[in-house]
Amino acid sequence: MFKPGGGPTARDWQKLTSDTPVRSAVRFPIRMAIRLQTEHGEVDAVTEDVSANGLLFTGRHLPDANSRIEFTMTMPGAIMGHSKDTVIHCTGRIVRHQKRVTDEIAAAVIDEYFLTA
Repeated sequence: MFKPGGGPTARDWQKLTSDTPVRSAVRFPIRMAIRLQTEHGEVDAVTEDVSANGLLFTGRHLPDANSRIEFTMTMPGAIMGHSKDTVIHCTGRIVRHQKRVTDEIAAAVIDEYFLTA
């Protein structure tokens, strides 16, 4: 509880744990088809949103949590602040995976990315 006329005390702040999601990048609601390269082959998916740190996507038979993935996506120039679209090759890993009635949804963190021509 905050004290009148004073700032918060240390016990007023929620302690971050490894289970506390921290989102520090702006997420863009972009739906685009992507093809994931996984250790078990290629998987088609559709993004729900994309940020500099990761992406949320849906599809059928998506990789499990902790799986390594690789993919290339084309970000619209308007979002990237350029006159032309930007092609980005990414490597990352699945951090969350959930089965739904008709498909699956997964979130991935981007560990590395390279701008390609």
